[in-house]
Order: sequence, then C-alpha cells, then structure tokens
Amino acid sequence: MERKSRSAKKAKPKNKVMKITLLVIIILLLSVTSYGTYAFVKFKNAYDSSKVDLNREGNKSDLREEDVSFTKDPISILLLGIENYSSKTKDGRADTQMVITLDPDTSEINLITVPRDARVKIENAGEYTGIHKINAAYNYGSITDYGAIKLQLETVEKFLNIPIDNFIAVNFDGFRDIVDALGGVTIDVKEDFWEDNFYDRKRIEFHKGEAHLNGEEALAFVRMRKRAVNASYSREERQRQFLTATINQAKSTNTIFKIGQIADILGKNVETDLNSNEIYALQKQYLSSKNISTKTLEIQGEDQYINDVSYFMPDMENLEKVSMELRKILKVKEGNFKTNAVIER
Repeated sequence: MERKSRSAKKAKPKNKVMKITLLVIIILLLSVTSYGTYAFVKFKNAYDSSKVDLNREGNKSDLREEDVSFTKDPISILLLGIENYSSKTKDGRADTQMVITLDPDTSEINLITVPRDARVKIENAGEYTGIHKINAAYNYGSITDYGAIKLQLETVEKFLNIPIDNFIAVNFDGFRDIVDALGGVTIDVKEDFWEDNFYDRKRIEFHKGEAHLNGEEALAFVRMRKRAVNASYSREERQRQFLTATINQAKSTNTIFKIGQIADILGKNVETDLNSNEIYALQKQYLSSKNISTKTLEIQGEDQYINDVSYFMPDMENLEKVSMELRKILKVKEGNFKTNAVIER
C-alpha cells in the first residue's frame, strides 16, 4: 500500500481547467442577463433547452426540510465539468466537481473542490453499487438509467453531508465555443511555454507579451501544468488572468450583439436545473452587489494505492470540519457527522 500526502493547497483536481470553465459559464449566465429584455428572452430559450429535471421529491434535496429561496436563503450549487467520449449519454465522466455556496445576507460565495478520486461508497447504482472513485457516479448513473447527474449530485451530498440545491454542468466544447463567440480573449503572457491542443494534439506556442487567444488556445493556456515553467508561472496565475480577461470581454458592449450565438452554445453544452427566473435572481442578488466576496475551502488528505488503483483518502477530521462549516453557512441543523467516504481497506 503506497501513500502520498496531499496538503490542503495540493488537494485539487487533476483537470483544474474545468473549475475556471464553470466559473466563466456562471458569470456569463449571470452577466448577460443584465443587458435587458432581449438578452433575457434569448437566454430563457437556452435555459429551457438545457433544463434537466432531477425528479427529486418536493423539488428539493432530501437533506432540506423546506425548499429554499434564492433571495432569502443561503443555497448550494454543484458545478460539474463533463468530458464526453464516444457517446454523449453513456461514456461521459465528471472530471471536475465543485460546490459553491451563496449567502444573500453576506454576499459571500464559498468554493470547494471535491477531489475526483475520493474513495466513497456509491449507492443506487444497481450492480455497480459499492466502493469507487467519486467521479464514477456520473457514469454509473448513466448506464443504469438512474440518472448521471442525479447520482453524481447525491453522491457528493453524502460525501460532504450537506444539501445541494442545484447544479450546472458544462463540457470542454462549451469552454472553447464561448471564448470564440466572445471574439477571443486578450492576455498578457508572462513567460514563454507550450501546450498540446486538446483537440488535435498539435503544439501551441505561447510567447511573452500580449496575445489574443481563440477558444482552443485559451483552453491550452489554462490547462498547462507539466512544463517546467509552471513552477514560476503557475496554472493558478494563468487561470486568474484568463478569468479576468473573459469577464471583461463578456461585459463589453459588443457582447449584446452575440447573445443569440452565446445562448445557442449554452443550450448545447450546458445542463442545469435552474430556471431563467432563478438565474435572473442570482444575477440581481450577487453580480450587482458591490460587496461580494469569495472564500475557498479545501479538503485535506492523501493519495493511496489500493489494489493498484489510486484513490484520494480524505482526512476525516478535516472533512468533518469542512462539512460543519458548510452546514453552518447553509443554515442546516447540526447533527452527527456522516459521510460515504471510505478510508479503510
């Protein structure tokens, strides 16, 4: 049994680009609605085509006693980064899972990444019910017809022991196409480096200085992590640069003329159970706030091989602490900590 410690700062998904993708998509969803009636109507059609019904009793989490209001109550949203393979329905996986909480009283947003390799017991997966990596829930929910997103969401709920009220899922194509629809993004590249194109595996060269990147180039820019330059010009710094550039581009006056195209892209590449009124409420409550703040919570643990499979084994004391903090934010009653995480052999 081989163990490798992973500190809080290192407890991050291998494919961290999707975190930035998801945040950008949310910002786009929220910001473009502020352009008025035309934008709202266009995006309402996109929301309708992206809408997924989780068929939850009372249309709420089982861990909620009552439904929540976006304008009055703290809420939680699961962000899923989906990489699809040969089939759009049977071969996808949740490469990135991140939970955000939003508190209307404090205008505070909390972000927490769920390690994709966390070792958990997945329930309601038919013959596949048992111990797996947490990101396998999406695939098992799909092939058993339980519901890919539903099983992934429920598995994350049980891992963190918190209610998850809604979800947004997006794929790589959505990232690329949104950047292209915005006309690309301009970024001040700090150091020379290269990265393979995700789509054709051809090398993309980045040179120090201002560069205007298209969708595929932007994806490579934020994905690079294995080159030596990553030590001095980290993914985190590059992703912050990209996020800032994309927000500025999305808010530019030219975006209003591309709303139809952006809406089509979101409709094809994003799934959510949020309706247009809820998206509008989020925009009004949070994007318009001048006092909004963001806090990051991280799960500590270690990588461990069991039967030649690498798992992330969370530190249970830390996981309980994170869970209790999230429950406090979400105003969920205190109770005994329980999780589907499995750390014993």
